[in-house]
Amino acid sequence: MSLMKDFKEFAVKGNVIDLAVAVIIGGAFGKIVESLVGDVIMPIVGAVIGKLDFSNLFIVLGKVPAGTEMTLAALKKAGVPVLAYGSFITVAVNFIILAFIIFMMVRMISKLKHAEPPAPPAPTPEDTVLLREIRDALKK
Repeated sequence: MSLMKDFKEFAVKGNVIDLAVAVIIGGAFGKIVESLVGDVIMPIVGAVIGKLDFSNLFIVLGKVPAGTEMTLAALKKAGVPVLAYGSFITVAVNFIILAFIIFMMVRMISKLKHAEPPAPPAPTPEDTVLLREIRDALKK
């Protein structure tokens, strides 16, 4: 029974729950970045460079069987070794964008944590202090 108690205590700690939420949000965020790269950035880069589809950039490293279509998917299906550098470019751009966004988030959180504490209130003017003392003396 002690094992179950220890596990329950471990599982309900704030850090574990925070980590679980971060993993779920990170997965969803990864899909957003993947869409941004695949649907927005790479087509623009492809239009500038001249190739619209980076996923079909590859170098054939082996013998291609007769009748096999010269597309990455067909070559992989046929078992032909290929160097799919277009896919690598897409994944690398994904990583750079995701790393930059995470860096900016961590930087912002760090600045919030280390923000200067608010300045103490200005000291009460001496004439106000004297008026309060007179008021308190008259009340007696």
